[in-house]
Amino acid sequence: MSQTDRQWPLQDGGYAAISPKSIRVQIAGVTVAESKQVLVVAEARKLPVYYFPRSDVRTDILIASTDREQHGDKGEATFFSLQIDGRTVERAAWAYADPQGEGSFLKGYISFVWKQIEVWHEDEERIAAHPHNPYLRFKAVPSTSHIQVYIGGELVANSRRPVIVSEAGLPDRYYLPKEDVRMDLLEPSDSASRCQYKGSAAYWSAQIGGKTYSDVVWSYPEALPEVHEISGLLCFYNEIVDALYIDGEQWSPVAKDNSVNA
Repeated sequence: MSQTDRQWPLQDGGYAAISPKSIRVQIAGVTVAESKQVLVVAEARKLPVYYFPRSDVRTDILIASTDREQHGDKGEATFFSLQIDGRTVERAAWAYADPQGEGSFLKGYISFVWKQIEVWHEDEERIAAHPHNPYLRFKAVPSTSHIQVYIGGELVANSRRPVIVSEAGLPDRYYLPKEDVRMDLLEPSDSASRCQYKGSAAYWSAQIGGKTYSDVVWSYPEALPEVHEISGLLCFYNEIVDALYIDGEQWSPVAKDNSVNA
């Protein structure tokens, strides 16, 4: 692959791309990194990760630690702390001194642990949830498929009017009307999350047979305009429920990891 390309595929079905935007990270008002040549690495079944060219990072405030971690087939990552105005932010960044295999293009790049950075910007837009994937294939499609969800031996959802949300590299998700869900078996959770593509999510846990299935259901009460079809609908975590049937055929789990690297 050539890094003069704007985008190239990864063997796992994901993508690496040069962001079309300027990306900036700040802590305590100090710009730690800013670049118009950030790599967006979107591995299959993972959220995208920004990698900054070392030349666009304030390396004078990075302090290498003894913290090391093996990251799949990319090799060993070294973690760094940030020291800003007498303040130390531990485990704030990482880099591969000698990235291996397909990840060899990451040599000379530094990434930041999302939750350790106070402010992220794409151009002048502040982002809060995770990096955008500029090449994401994403769609929400109303369907007449018959969806049945079982938890703890109970049929908790039975719908023929789902909205199917497909994202590149992730399992399809089935969003169902509340009228087709046993809401009497669900309790609102204090958990919340935000997706850059869909909006802010609320969660429910299921109480069945004396057992609690935590955060097994989520919903976007006011989904973003691009996926307005799922506003107010409920989605079950396929990998947690006992069984999910699609037109009578049981859904097969797909190994996945939605966490940002590190």
